[in-house]
Amino acid sequence: MILRISVSFVGLLLLSACITVFAEAKHITYKDPKQPIEARVEDLLRRMTLKEKIAQMAQVEPTNLTGSIMKKYAIGSLLSAGGSVPRDNATAKDWVDMVNNFQKGSLSSRLGIPMIYGIDAVHGHNNVYKATIFPHNVGLGVTRDPELVKKIGAATALEVRATGIQYAFAPCIAACRDPRWGRCFESYSEDPKIVQQLTEIVTGLQGDIPPNKPKGYPYLGGKTKVVACAKHYVGDGGTLNGINENNTVIDWQGLLKIHMPAYPDAIRMGVGTVMVSYSSYNGVKMHANYDLVTKYLKGTLGFKGIVISDYQGIDKLTSPPRANYTYSVQASINAGLDMIMLPYNYTEFIDIMTSLVKKNVIPMNAVTRILRVKFAAGLFENPYSDLSLADQLGSKEHRELAREAVRKSLVLLKNGKKPNKPVLPLPKKASRILVTGAHANDLGLQCGGWTISWQGQSGNNITTGTTILGSIKSAIDPRTKVTYKKNPTADFSKKIDYAIVVVGEPPFAETKGDNLNLTIPAPGPSTIKNVCGSVKCVVVIVAGRPLVVEPYLPSIDALVAAWLPGSEGQGLADVLYGDYGFTGKLARTWFKGVDQLPMNVGDSHYDPFFPFGFGLETKPVRRS
Repeated sequence: MILRISVSFVGLLLLSACITVFAEAKHITYKDPKQPIEARVEDLLRRMTLKEKIAQMAQVEPTNLTGSIMKKYAIGSLLSAGGSVPRDNATAKDWVDMVNNFQKGSLSSRLGIPMIYGIDAVHGHNNVYKATIFPHNVGLGVTRDPELVKKIGAATALEVRATGIQYAFAPCIAACRDPRWGRCFESYSEDPKIVQQLTEIVTGLQGDIPPNKPKGYPYLGGKTKVVACAKHYVGDGGTLNGINENNTVIDWQGLLKIHMPAYPDAIRMGVGTVMVSYSSYNGVKMHANYDLVTKYLKGTLGFKGIVISDYQGIDKLTSPPRANYTYSVQASINAGLDMIMLPYNYTEFIDIMTSLVKKNVIPMNAVTRILRVKFAAGLFENPYSDLSLADQLGSKEHRELAREAVRKSLVLLKNGKKPNKPVLPLPKKASRILVTGAHANDLGLQCGGWTISWQGQSGNNITTGTTILGSIKSAIDPRTKVTYKKNPTADFSKKIDYAIVVVGEPPFAETKGDNLNLTIPAPGPSTIKNVCGSVKCVVVIVAGRPLVVEPYLPSIDALVAAWLPGSEGQGLADVLYGDYGFTGKLARTWFKGVDQLPMNVGDSHYDPFFPFGFGLETKPVRRS
């Protein structure tokens, strides 16, 4: 009897203890979703050790990382840079499982602070197999359609969330002022007004910010949205000679007028993060620019989200990179950076940061912003992902949206050698047509850089989509014979009604795309010469910027700028064959030769081949 009473008494004690622990946990402020975000941030900060705070500032690649490492160090963020995937041709489940595994490690840490996972989703969820690849920004700028771009942002957010990821390094809101720049295709336009208009993509990615939300604070509209990133702050599109990561030389008023305008708009929309540019402003590297990061972005503009470095961006504060890593850490944190895209040396970063903080050399105020974004994103309530959105990856609805974007991004530069004899739209019924050029039957080439891998790649097996050749075959009358020759010689059979010649640039990203001559790469010129000198031809340029076309124009019957259209080539055939009309207007000046560059609309020396805003139009064809 005594033993039975004792056992019951112990059970009651354990039950009471469990209830007490549960009650205490329930009333821990940072774990209570009913509490204001700022109160939760303040409460969690009080509980964190210096090491835990510093680890929140590190963004790390998942290579060689494990859940136990996430637990041990409480690392704040992970990223997949271009090409960093769970496995080749990974499924949504592969991604979700990987992200959740790392998240499980984070939640097992002492305070259970969830990590946030970022990825380069710059024209759709472009690192992921079978995702919808939208036109690059250079094409979207042509549309001048904020609602279309907002829909693209929303579709991209769904596909990113389908893989368990909560953070997209997009949009690029640079005003590219020189097409020699290797990142010009990531820019909507040379005109800051168009860039401002299309910054509306932030609301597609994150959701519409409530009207009563305080200015400057990050916002996320639920589990179908992702944290966005306005980049690259600031002036990255204005570097000398268009050289990537170079120096932007411009006075203060010019910077505010050309390169800054879209940032206040993004902040007003509640953008969660701003990424700093590799470039310099008047000789001062942006990753160490206190005046522009802390005083202007955080102070004058009132940005309350995360300021994040670019990939190994702080390493490049010295020449050669990493020559003095302690200096790089000190200079970047003192400039106002909050999160550092390392992406591997997290132990070194934590050790150096710890030493600098203990010596009172750098402040420790970045973690407030990091936690603020994580709370705003709902990560503490919903840290794990599931497969409920898996069917959104590459969905038919998103592909139709991408197809629409292709249609609206095309610019018709020439239509017939005589004004009263247009070539486009083309007839669907013909005896025989020729489709030619390296870019006509290559999905990788039409998608460009930042597609599956960082630099992009050629081939039709990189992901799913429709090539331009495939779209032409599906658009025409089935009785029309299509001949495809990648690079025909001048003696090819002339018994054809017309030819479609698709040429352009190879895929590239960042510095590898810097180009001081901007000529059409071989064998494009010979293909144009061999075909257009003999038969009626439509030349389609697939490139991330204007290229030198003046020498070839007399022999060309019709010329179309298709930019980098992405995975849905049907959009081009829709317009070539008149199901829809050409409506696009140049959002970039088309130069005659590179000796004119930089040349932008409004310049005193403005003498373009095709001016900013130019674009011929056609009407849809009515068919029975």
